Amino acid sequence: MTKIPEILLIYTGGTIGMIKDYDTNALKAFDFNHLYDKIPELNQLKCNIESISFERPIDSSNMNTNYWVDIVEIIQQNYDSKDGFVVLTGSDTMSYTSSAISFMIENLAKPIIFTGSQLPIGDLRTDAKENLITAVQIAASIDEKTKESNIKEVGLYFEYKLYRANRTTKINAEQFEAFTSPNYPPLAESGVHLKFNKSLTQHISGDGKLTFRKKLEDAIVILKLFPGITKTTVESILNIPNIKGVILETYGSGNAPTEKWFIDLLKAALNKGIHIVDVTQCVGGSVILGHYETSIQLEKIGLISGNDITTESAVAKLMYLLGEKIPKENFKTIFETSLRGEMN
Repeated sequence: MTKIPEILLIYTGGTIGMIKDYDTNALKAFDFNHLYDKIPELNQLKCNIESISFERPIDSSNMNTNYWVDIVEIIQQNYDSKDGFVVLTGSDTMSYTSSAISFMIENLAKPIIFTGSQLPIGDLRTDAKENLITAVQIAASIDEKTKESNIKEVGLYFEYKLYRANRTTKINAEQFEAFTSPNYPPLAESGVHLKFNKSLTQHISGDGKLTFRKKLEDAIVILKLFPGITKTTVESILNIPNIKGVILETYGSGNAPTEKWFIDLLKAALNKGIHIVDVTQCVGGSVILGHYETSIQLEKIGLISGNDITTESAVAKLMYLLGEKIPKENFKTIFETSLRGEMN
């Protein structure tokens, strides 16, 4: 007899968990204990769904590292009894949150699918039902040959596409197609049939020990370059008290001003033990330090190349590695290594 997959739905907050009161037009919280009553289509999926909601659901704009730990702890507590997880959260910070969860769970062998919606679940034209139903279907899907989950990593499903979570970025606040994965193809696509791109998914050997990492360092900052940025601005940011890491958003393939004051400020920060990661401001493409004259000095002084990582994933990875207290001499090498498929 085939085992019916057990799926845990984790609701943290966000638009997808709201329902409209048509008498008042006000939005109120959706009761996930009555999930099957409100979305009877879920009965057609061959799985059992249990739900857990944050005691106080939060807007995704209020998401922080403490809530990331809460999500990981819920998954850890239910990992052995569940076959897959669907995490519902607000779309504004979903790429940050899902990227962080991917780094916080090492040797993951079960699907953790993030989704949300642009419209509330009770709205007439909502995208919430399709996103939720398909996210659950993906979390419960089993390969017919291996009898194992089709997905063994953290994914983000939105508007007919499943992406590797730590490859995503939100690109639209109004369209249903709110996310993209600029440097990595979808892991699955939903149409008439749900098609998995097996060659693109993570393959866990099963030899590694499942480990939950909960120490994150949030003393970091994003410094985005722009034409005319001043020495005072850069100096002020790099001298924030107790700062441990900087995501430096550069131009094109990792290029930055060549003025002596700029390079000297970066050198001084590096000498203080601050880790600086060079990521491109472009939606797609990669940092290639030394490719142009405007990045040769950045390479020489020892900036970390973010390669084709997204800013959201770079933030999560930097917090994770800083929390793990990686020795300074190893930090650059480890960051520039793909740990969860987050970079090429």
